Amino acid sequence: MRKNRSPFYLMVIPAVILFFTFHTFPVLMGVFYSFTNWNGLSQTYHLVGFKNYVNVFKDSNVYHAYWFTFKFAILTTIIVNMISLSVAMGLNSRIKFKNTFRAVYFLPNILSILIVGFIFNYFFSNILPDMFSKIGMSNMAFNILGRQEWAWVGIVIVTVWQATAFNIILYLAGLQTIPADLYEASSLDGAGKWKEFWHITFPMIAPFFTINMVLAMKSFLQAFDQIVALTQGGPAKATMSISYLIFTDGFQGGSFSYQSANAVLYFIVIVVISIIQLKILQRREMRFQ
Repeated sequence: MRKNRSPFYLMVIPAVILFFTFHTFPVLMGVFYSFTNWNGLSQTYHLVGFKNYVNVFKDSNVYHAYWFTFKFAILTTIIVNMISLSVAMGLNSRIKFKNTFRAVYFLPNILSILIVGFIFNYFFSNILPDMFSKIGMSNMAFNILGRQEWAWVGIVIVTVWQATAFNIILYLAGLQTIPADLYEASSLDGAGKWKEFWHITFPMIAPFFTINMVLAMKSFLQAFDQIVALTQGGPAKATMSISYLIFTDGFQGGSFSYQSANAVLYFIVIVVISIIQLKILQRREMRFQ
């Protein structure tokens, strides 16, 4: 096997070339353009050093987008994991038609978030107001996506509905690794369901909880499709996420190099947050072992 390595190289090299061409190289070019004044269209540009990075820290729109994104990501991560774990425990119990229920709960993960967003957009703007109007609740007969104080609620609802499916599958995989003997022993000792959860279930699925928390936070910090389909950053930029701000100003606003610097900084932020999450959650895993 050591002498004849050509088949392995033939399998690996094309994948490496494709990955470098369509991922690594564009990333490196984005980092390079962040040190220039290129607007994304002109044929010439000049190096400006760290000017774009300095300006990012002075931009109030960036601060507002960061604030909304962090609030959205933290709240949605907590809600998604709470619902996912609860549903997974129910699906892991001895109930009828649990395989059917598993397929139903996994269905949202198959659908595109853009399609889901457009459907919910129509629901929030047309069906829901008409329904409240017909039942006499005229004070609730409005499009929540058109109100600054309510638009984020619609985005959270859509995101939770779509993202919960994937986390349920991971939690189900973790719950099925728990030996049934532990629950039998706890029942003999007279432990209730609440004590079983905190002393058996939750400690045993700690690695899966870590994975779900890190992946969910990373995904929600990059919220983009939901914003495009539901609010496009409005109303009055109340739901402008960092990813959508980078896209709109970078590709449509002629601030390509400036938003490239913003993207580099945001990449660093996401990496730092992910590392901190891993460190904290892995320490919790060690306490349970």
